[in-house]
Amino acid sequence: MSEILDPIDRRILRELQADSTIAIADLAERVGLSQTPCWKRVKRLTDTGVIERRVALLDRDKLDLGLVVFVSVRTARHDDGWLEQFAKGASALQEVVEFYRMSGETDYLLKVIVRDIAAYDRFYKRLIAAAPLTDVSSSFAMEQIKFTTALPL
Repeated sequence: MSEILDPIDRRILRELQADSTIAIADLAERVGLSQTPCWKRVKRLTDTGVIERRVALLDRDKLDLGLVVFVSVRTARHDDGWLEQFAKGASALQEVVEFYRMSGETDYLLKVIVRDIAAYDRFYKRLIAAAPLTDVSSSFAMEQIKFTTALPL
């Protein structure tokens, strides 16, 4: 799809990544189109799946969810049954906000957001019950230097 995105499409996407609630009239003005062609482009970008969904970004601190933990998981099992069990169990835990299968020393990496260490301990106990694991290592974020949901266009 990226080869059919022209500069105006990219400007639209940059604007929507900054504020998905922008009125179509304002968006059209910012990207140099009239409203109808702008709306049609947004619709096409949505229909083709370039725009997956629009969400609200919440302030973790105001919700008392100040602890970010990166959880590295290693396992001795790599069969489909184990992966299905682990993926289903870990994905069901609402504290897991990102979940990746990795190359290298770590088999899986999870980004977890919780209130505090006690909440993480409760989460950890539920995580290790999801499937047999060889090693679980937790790294606690000390400071968030950069955070964005915007993709580089």
